[in-house]
Amino acid sequence: MKSRTISLSFVLLALVWGSLFVFIEIGLPYIPPVLFAALRHDIAAVLTVGYAAAVSTRWRPRNRSDWVLVTLGAVFFVGLYNGFLFIGQQDVTGGIAAILVATNPVLAALFSWLLIPNSRLSTVGLVGLALGLVGVSLVARPDLSGPLRSDSLGALLVVLSTTCLAFGSVLVERVDSELSTEGFVAWSNVFGALFLHALSFGLPGESIAHVELTGESLGALLYLGIVGSGVSAILYFQLLDELGAVEINLVSYAAPIFTAILGWLLLNETLSPLSLVGFLSIFLGFALIKRRELRAELRSLAAASEN
Repeated sequence: MKSRTISLSFVLLALVWGSLFVFIEIGLPYIPPVLFAALRHDIAAVLTVGYAAAVSTRWRPRNRSDWVLVTLGAVFFVGLYNGFLFIGQQDVTGGIAAILVATNPVLAALFSWLLIPNSRLSTVGLVGLALGLVGVSLVARPDLSGPLRSDSLGALLVVLSTTCLAFGSVLVERVDSELSTEGFVAWSNVFGALFLHALSFGLPGESIAHVELTGESLGALLYLGIVGSGVSAILYFQLLDELGAVEINLVSYAAPIFTAILGWLLLNETLSPLSLVGFLSIFLGFALIKRRELRAELRSLAAASEN
């Protein structure tokens, strides 16, 4: 893939990821949150299974390790992450949610430090971790002096969703499986959607009868399922091969910029200065934690530009 194509794909993926939070916000008034997440991943399951079957030879789970991997993906990456995120976004804007979800690499570093002996953080890394957590507090700003406000609760639920995502990523790292990445994502969508439907069935107000089928709700659902899961999955796999995991993480920090722009254009929303400071603190924390990898990537880019 040419460097210009890589750059365009990176920007497009960041745009798609950033837009997801806005379209979740658009659809939530019409569809119960957990059911909304489940329906989104019903569509995603069909698309990603078809894609995995087309491009990968090792896309079906065959052994215990494969099924452990898929179960972790279904529960943490799809089920708990999306369940808490969609519920939390009932009370916070897409821009706030996008910034809080950007803490995923920082939280993953924390869990790696705690659970994987070879992933110990240095003193500088610990400073980066602290900066990331400070950034979360600046964005979420929970008021603990009285009853928990709905927006504070929503922000905490989004942080909880990201914590599940980060914890799941560390658990997945510990599983030795030969299942392809495409197969992992596809089957995680299949069983994650079933998990979300089971959660939705047990919650009050979560039924098809509570769905208002409008142009906005249908458009949001189709966008999240087709573009948010189908197009973004293809872009992600292509960029993962070209860039590697470190640079892919940078998409998480570009996405909130697009969320803020789209939220302003479509929903007339703005971010407070304190939220922007929190976002910068989170990004700086990530840069400190991944400083060696980022330096290596910069050297590689400089060498490539000279050749």
